Amino acid sequence: MARRINKHLRPARPLGSGHASSVDKRDGTWVVRSIAGGSSTKAYKCPGCHREIPPGTAHVVAWPHDGGWQVTSPVSERRHWHNGCWTRRS
Repeated sequence: MARRINKHLRPARPLGSGHASSVDKRDGTWVVRSIAGGSSTKAYKCPGCHREIPPGTAHVVAWPHDGGWQVTSPVSERRHWHNGCWTRRS
């Protein structure tokens, strides 16, 4: 019988160098990773505009920077943003 893995307990994919950057916003420092449209296979809800980011749409994933999160991040902390919504965010 195959073992089910709880996706909320599974570690995130490691980020290779050059794939993520650190960005300062008014609420702290964030790690930001660009997602190419071809790599996006799921729909997400943008926290900036609360609209859907459809599969196949280029966007960014951001999560709070906290020392050890540079390589992996808790799945619950990552947020998918439209590129424009993230850029307009102060």
